[in-house]
Amino acid sequence: MQPAADSTKMECFWSSWKCQGTVAMDLLYWRDLKQTGILFGSLLLLLFSLTQFSVVSVVAYLALAALSATISFRVYKSVLQAVQKTDDGHPFKTYLDVEISLSQEQIRKYAENTQLYVNSTLKELRRLFLVQDLVDSLKFAVLMWLLTYVGALFNGLTLLIMAVVSMFTMPVIYEKYQAQIDQYLGLIRTHVNSVVGKIQAKIPGAKRKAE
Repeated sequence: MQPAADSTKMECFWSSWKCQGTVAMDLLYWRDLKQTGILFGSLLLLLFSLTQFSVVSVVAYLALAALSATISFRVYKSVLQAVQKTDDGHPFKTYLDVEISLSQEQIRKYAENTQLYVNSTLKELRRLFLVQDLVDSLKFAVLMWLLTYVGALFNGLTLLIMAVVSMFTMPVIYEKYQAQIDQYLGLIRTHVNSVVGKIQAKIPGAKRKAE
């Protein structure tokens, strides 16, 4: 019974991620210019703010800005209703009536999805660090070695800004120049596979077992 239950969880997990992935792709490919523009601009503003101020200061300033806007609008609508002698009620009543609490089912679903992701990550890290496959562990070591140089050139926040900009630009560029990019990527992949093959041939035990 346990394998069947795990299979059901995995199906729900991937189904949930598929729906979320569709929404994410629509944003990254600028299907809706307004929504993507707001999200992209907000993320960049937040990240650039963090380069100048601490996280606490940025959160406090954002909260103050939001409160200033909502309080000003509430006072303005109250004065307008008093002058016009109308009874429109609270200007944010529509939003206040929206249900935003998470149900137990939603919390359980997110917890299960997080558990599956964490378990999968831990198993992969164990496989790499305990050298279940020598080639994969060597690749991981090379990646970590390259990251030491990247970390020496950029701090984490700068890398995060570059990642956000790439996320909102590279998909569109790839969609427009897919044929040319695939051609160059194919050449690079062939060259890398050739180098990896030569390294595997020279390192004892590095060659994968035939499946």
